[in-house]
Parts: sequence; C-alpha cells; structure tokens
Amino acid sequence: MNHFQVNRIGACAIVALSIACAPANSSKQGAETSATTLKDTTRVSAAVAAKDSDGIKADLARIQGNPAAPVWVIEVSDFQCPFCKLWHDTTYATLRDEFVRTGKVRLAYVNFPLAQHQYAWPAAESAMCAGAQGKFWEMHDALFNTQSKWEALPSPAAFFDSLAHAQGVDTARWRQCVQSGKMKAWIQADHDRAQTAGAASTPSFIIGDKLLVGAQPISEMRKAIDSALVKAKKATP
Repeated sequence: MNHFQVNRIGACAIVALSIACAPANSSKQGAETSATTLKDTTRVSAAVAAKDSDGIKADLARIQGNPAAPVWVIEVSDFQCPFCKLWHDTTYATLRDEFVRTGKVRLAYVNFPLAQHQYAWPAAESAMCAGAQGKFWEMHDALFNTQSKWEALPSPAAFFDSLAHAQGVDTARWRQCVQSGKMKAWIQADHDRAQTAGAASTPSFIIGDKLLVGAQPISEMRKAIDSALVKAKKATP
C-alpha cells in the first residue's frame, strides 16, 4: 500500500514568493491557504497501484525518517527550480541531520514540476525510477547538485542516465522504467494533490498545520518544526 493521503486543514502560509518558483500563469498567493498531512493510504488509483510495484517502491523510497516520528515535513519541489536547489544546498542537510536522523520528523518529497521548466518532468521521472531501486535520495541529491549542467543541455536523457549509473542503480532496469512512463501517474498525483492542498509554487513545505513558501532558511524551518512538535506532544494522550 502507498503511504500518502491529503487531508485539508486550515493553516496560515508564510509567503515568500521572491524566493520561490511560481507557475508562469499564476497570480500571487493569498495569506490564507490550506495545508496537508500525509498518512497511510493510496494516492494513485488502486488499479494503478496494484499493477505497479515499482511505483509503490518509489513512493516509499522518497520518505525519510522514523515511522514513529510525530511530525511530517513535506517538501513540495521541482528539480529544475533554482530556489529548490538553493534550499537543497543551504538547508536540506542541516534539517536532515538535526530533525530526520534524530527521529523527530519524517521527511517526504512531493513532485511539483512546473510547466516553464522543460526538464522538470524527466528529472522527476529519473528520481522516481531510481527510487524504485531504493535510490531516490541519492538521485535527488545528484539532480540538484548538477542542475546547472543538465538544464543547459539540448536533451538531459544521457546525463540523467549517467547520474543514475553513478548512484549504483541497475541501469537497464532504470532505463526501462523511464521509457515506460510508469512514474507519470505518481508524479501527476503528487502535483494535483499538492495543488489542491494550497501549494502554488516551489519549494513549499508543509509542516504540521503550516505551509511555508520559498527557500526557507533553517532558522524558519526550526521554528515551524518546534511548534509542530509542541502541538503533537500536547495532542498525545
């Protein structure tokens, strides 16, 4: 079974669109929005999930942290967004080491490829297909670390292939996954549910009942996580 579900709850967004990638045809987001939490249930149709073991493996692979962690941090992101790369380069490792590896939060990556980024979809498919072999986060890091190289290419396919190989995946199986297009349904489900929940730009972060927008520094992430941890503790019987 897949492990994501969107539940709508009221939340106040921290809006910082100057450090976020927004869809080309979008208007500025208002201060009031909604956020999501993720729980154990299927996000794509049962028929798709039943036939796609690779998709289920990839979906699980892009979750980090102790299953018993009381708080989720949901990263809504686009591999070609420069502000997503900025957050990855400046904040991600600290958040991972300080909160994920210590068992305080679970971190999940949700795909939100924007139309103006021509390689965002193939990058997402590359990461998800690596995830089918348990290598999502390795490919996640490799894609962000090399973003300036592959986004300038006439086609990134060969570059993504070499990145996947460098992460230790079975490249024949990875290529078959990418060529099949089987991850498109999972990526589209990510995009649609994140959008329904109020995410309108990348990166966005759903932490408890808060939606933070933009490449937030670790200081702001800490505030939101600490607040969510306090609320989670109070809610525990």
